[in-house]
Amino acid sequence: MNLLAPPRARVAVEVVFDLVCPWCFLGSRRLRRLLRARPDLSVDILWRPFLLHPDLAPQGVPRQDYLARKFGGEERARRVHGTMAELGRPEGIEFRFDRIRRVPHSLDAHRLVRWAGRFGAADQVVDALFEAYFTYGADLGDPSVLAAVAAGQELDPTAARRFLSSGSEVEAVHADNLRAHRLGINGVPCFVVAGRHAIAGAQEPEVLERLLDVALVEG
Repeated sequence: MNLLAPPRARVAVEVVFDLVCPWCFLGSRRLRRLLRARPDLSVDILWRPFLLHPDLAPQGVPRQDYLARKFGGEERARRVHGTMAELGRPEGIEFRFDRIRRVPHSLDAHRLVRWAGRFGAADQVVDALFEAYFTYGADLGDPSVLAAVAAGQELDPTAARRFLSSGSEVEAVHADNLRAHRLGINGVPCFVVAGRHAIAGAQEPEVLERLLDVALVEG
């Protein structure tokens, strides 16, 4: 440790997101790129759940049914997904929408993130869940898949399954989702810096950087 180095500026960033949102995956990777480029910052990332499909059946829905409802069919979805794939490559994301067979309810995945936070592993688990879903087509509504993701981040999969079966944090996820709506957040990702400044969308790192700097100047 360099005792003569100036202390790093500290700021909290709340990321309001859903794990089945490709823009959220993109936005989270852009935030991570910014933080790698700004070692002078010490950022506490707080992952706030947002349920894009709160009324989805607990077991999710077949992807084809979801595409028909959201995009009106496969053709328009293919164009949108092609755009996402191009945007993801510079961030190291390999979007493989063709591998997704079911669109899951994301409640349990958000619960897993909260559980991982108890061990300081929320950041890693969020990224692993995004990759499992958008690159490998894993069903994030399946407890065995969620436990495997936890194990991949050196967390106890048995403890993860026990937690998921307990119903713990269900109300907390719903409360955070309701809070986001009450704050006027209707789309994700949304980044809330220092509890005062908010910006929606998968912003380029330069845009997020300006917001962080404004918050630091204000103290």
